[in-house]
Amino acid sequence: MKKRPQLNEQQRKAASFGNGVASVLAIPGSGKTLTMTHRIGNLIRNHGVAPENILGLTFTRNAAAAMKERLKPVLNKMTSKVQLQTIHAFCYSLLKSEGKTFEIITEKDQLTLIKKLAKKEKVGKIPSGMIVREIGLAKNNLITWQEFQEMYLGDLAMMKIGHIYMAYEESKRRNMQLDLNDLLMETYKLLKENKEVRKKYQEQYSHILVDEFQDTNPAQMGILKLLVSERNGDSSFWVCGDDWQSIYAFTGASVGNILNFNEMFRNARQFILDMNYRSTPEILNVCQKLIAHNTRKIEKTLRTENANGETVVTLAGVNEEDESLQIVNEIKDLLERKGYSYKDIAILYRANCQSRIIEEGFSKYKIPYHVENGMSFYQRHEVKTLLEYLRFIDDPNSDDGDDALRKIINVPNRYIGKNFMTELEGYANQKEVHLYQALKTMRIEIPYLRKYIKQFVEIIDPLIRDKSQLEPAEMIGILREALEYDRFITDDDVPSPDDEKVANVNQLQLAATRYSDIRSLLNYTDSFKDETSNDKDGVSLMTIHKAKGLEFPVVFVTGLIDGMLPHKNGDIEEERRIAFVGISRAMKQLYLTCSSTYAGRPVKRSPFLEEMFSGE
Repeated sequence: MKKRPQLNEQQRKAASFGNGVASVLAIPGSGKTLTMTHRIGNLIRNHGVAPENILGLTFTRNAAAAMKERLKPVLNKMTSKVQLQTIHAFCYSLLKSEGKTFEIITEKDQLTLIKKLAKKEKVGKIPSGMIVREIGLAKNNLITWQEFQEMYLGDLAMMKIGHIYMAYEESKRRNMQLDLNDLLMETYKLLKENKEVRKKYQEQYSHILVDEFQDTNPAQMGILKLLVSERNGDSSFWVCGDDWQSIYAFTGASVGNILNFNEMFRNARQFILDMNYRSTPEILNVCQKLIAHNTRKIEKTLRTENANGETVVTLAGVNEEDESLQIVNEIKDLLERKGYSYKDIAILYRANCQSRIIEEGFSKYKIPYHVENGMSFYQRHEVKTLLEYLRFIDDPNSDDGDDALRKIINVPNRYIGKNFMTELEGYANQKEVHLYQALKTMRIEIPYLRKYIKQFVEIIDPLIRDKSQLEPAEMIGILREALEYDRFITDDDVPSPDDEKVANVNQLQLAATRYSDIRSLLNYTDSFKDETSNDKDGVSLMTIHKAKGLEFPVVFVTGLIDGMLPHKNGDIEEERRIAFVGISRAMKQLYLTCSSTYAGRPVKRSPFLEEMFSGE
C-alpha cells in the first residue's frame, strides 16, 4: 500500500473550510477522521477560534475517545478544551446545565417498566421489546404519545402500544426520569421553545462538527438545525459522513439527512473525499459496481493510488458446511503461502446465527478465533439454556443434573427465589437425594410455586421417560413448544439486525440433527469451552454492523444467499449498503462466499454477487 500523505488536496480543502455550512462525503478508507482532526486544529490555529467554542459530535463514546487521541499531537494541552462527545452526552449536559432535574432510566429498568405496564394494559402477545422499539422510534422522530395515538387510530395493536406509551411517559414524569431518547426530545423542545437558551448555545458553540452524519435521526437533525440557525457569519457547521454506509435505519437513522443536506442548507459547500487509502483497485471495483445499483445515493467515484492486488475470490459451497470448509482451506493457504497471521483475517456475516457453521469448522481444524463483541455460538444464553435442559434430562439424579436444574428452574421465569432454593437444598440434603427428587416430593405451601413446579414436572418427566426414543433435535422442538421458549427469549428484544435469538435456536436444533442421543450432542458442544473460541490473536468473527469503522488485510463476507444478504425482510437499498460496508472492510484480499443450500433447503445466490461482477 502506498504511504498516506499528511493531507491530500481534497482533505486539505475540507479541513481548511472557514465559516458557513459544509458537508464532507467520505468514502471508506478516505481518512475522514484525519480530516476532521485537522479541521479542528485549523479552526484554532489559523482562524483564532477558542477551543471551548468548538463542539464535535460523534455516535459512540469510543469514537469520541479516539478523536481526542488523534487530536493530542495536533493541539497538545488544548485538546481537553474542545468538546468532543456523543450527541446523547451533549444533550444530557445541556439539560443539566439548564437546571433540569432528572435521572436516567437504564435500558433494563425501562424494559421492566414497559413489561409492568403491558401486563396492566393487557396487550396480549405484543413482545415488550417491540413496544420499547416503537416508542423509541417515535421519539427519534419527535412524535409525542398524543401524536402517536392519533397516527394509529384504527390499528388495534399500535393503539395498545400508544396507551402504554402514554402510561410510560406519565410514570417517568412522576418519578422525574428520562430515557436516552427523552434526552433528544427534551433538548429539542427546550431549544425550540426557549429563544434565550437557543441563542446561548449558538454563541457558545460557534463551530459544530458532526461525525458519521449519515447515522443521524430526525430528532438529532432537529437539534442540530436549531443550534446552527440564526447565527452570525463567524461560525460554521461541518458534517462528515457517507450515504453509501448508512445501515442503521432500524435505530431510526434517516439517510435522507445526508442525501438532502444541500436542500436543507441552500448555501452549503460540498467536499468529496474519494481517494481510498485502504483497499486495492480490485476490491474497490466490486464495491463501485455493487453500490451503483442503488438509486438513492450521491454519486461518487472510488479512487486509489494503491498498487494492483489479488483478484476478488468467490467461493461456492454445496452447503454451509462445505462453504465453511472452503474458508478453512483458504485461511490455511493464506498463512502458509502468503504470510498472513490469523489476526489479519475477519469473517463477516449478516446475522449472528451464521457464526455456528464457521465456528464448528474452525474448531474442527484448530483455527483460533474470537467472536468480536459477543459470545461464541454455544455460549449464547438462549442456546446454552436449552443445552442445560438437555443436560438435566439426560441425567437428572446426579451432581451434573443438580447443577443444570439450578440453571433452568427459573427459565422461563417461575418466580422461584433464593429462599425457596435454599429450602430445597436443605430438604435434599436431609433426605439424601438429588434436587429433582426433592422437588417432586417436598411439600410446597405457596400456591403459585406449587403450580409452577407442577407444570415444570409435567414437561420434564415425559422427556426423561422417553429420552431413549427421542432424538435431541426432536426433544429441543418439544421443549420450545412446551416452554413457549421462542416467545420467552424474544420478549425482551428490541429488534436489531444482529440479535436473532430464534435464529440461533433454529441453528442449535439443526446442529442437533447430527446426533442420535443427548450425550453425544453435549460432548460436542462442551468441547467449545476449552477449544479455540476465545483467542484475541485469532480470526475475528462478527456481523457486518459490528465491523463498521474497522478494516482487515483479509475479509471473508459469508452467507451471500438470497434471503440472508439481502435479508428477506430488509429494504433492498439498505441491504446493498450493508453488503457494501462488509466488502469495503478489506484491505488486500476479499473473499465472497455462498452455498447452494441453507438449513437443508435449496437457495439462490445473492443477486449482489451478480451485481459485483457485472460486465466481466
